[in-house]
Amino acid sequence: MGQKINPIGFRLETVKNSPQWQSSWYAGTKKYAVYLLEDKKIRDFLQKKFNSAGIVSIRIERSVKKMKLILVVSRPGLVIGRGGKELETIKKEVQRLLFKASGKQGVEIQVEEFKHADLSAKLIAEKIAFQLTKRMPYRRVVLSAMERSISSGAKGIKVILSGRINGAEIGRREKFSEGTVPLSTLRSIIDYHECPSLTRSGYIGVKVYLCLT
Repeated sequence: MGQKINPIGFRLETVKNSPQWQSSWYAGTKKYAVYLLEDKKIRDFLQKKFNSAGIVSIRIERSVKKMKLILVVSRPGLVIGRGGKELETIKKEVQRLLFKASGKQGVEIQVEEFKHADLSAKLIAEKIAFQLTKRMPYRRVVLSAMERSISSGAKGIKVILSGRINGAEIGRREKFSEGTVPLSTLRSIIDYHECPSLTRSGYIGVKVYLCLT
C-alpha cells in the first residue's frame, strides 16, 4: 500500500531553499489554537477577495505586537490599488478577523510580485481547474499547461486528474507527466498544490507536482 505525504512538508527541514514556512511564529498552549484559527481565516478571506490577482502564497509572520502578511501574487496591481488605498482597507478587514484572546496586534502588509506564473503549482492547478469547468478538452488543457511550464524552466511536471473526467459515468484517475519529478529525493525542490474543479457532471480533483531544481 502506497504511503502518501505532502512533498512540501516533507522537505521543509531538509531543503533550505524550498518554499518557506507559510506561518512563522511561536505561541504557548493557550494561544496556539487561536493563532492557528486566525491564520486559516485570514488566508481564506484573502484568497476569496483576491482570487483574480493570482495569489501564489500567503506568508504570516508574528512578533509580540505585530503581524506581517507577505502576499506573493502574479498581479500586484489588483492588490495594492490606486495609491495603496486597497492595502488600507485590507488592514482594517484583517484586524476585524482577529480574536480578542490574541491581543491587539498591528498589521503590516507586503506585496511581492511573482513574475513566472507557469512556475507555480498553485496557479497551474487553478488554471486547469477553471478550464475544466468551462468544458474544455482535458488532454489539451493539461498538455498545454505542462508544455508552458517546461519551456519556462521547470525540470519536470506531473498532473493527476481524478473523478468524472470528461463527463464519464464512472470516475477514473489519469496521470500526465513530463521531465523528471523525483518525489523521493529530498534535495530536489518540489512545488505541490491540489484543488477541485466543480464541473457540471461532478467533482474533478486536480493535483500538480512541479520540480523546480
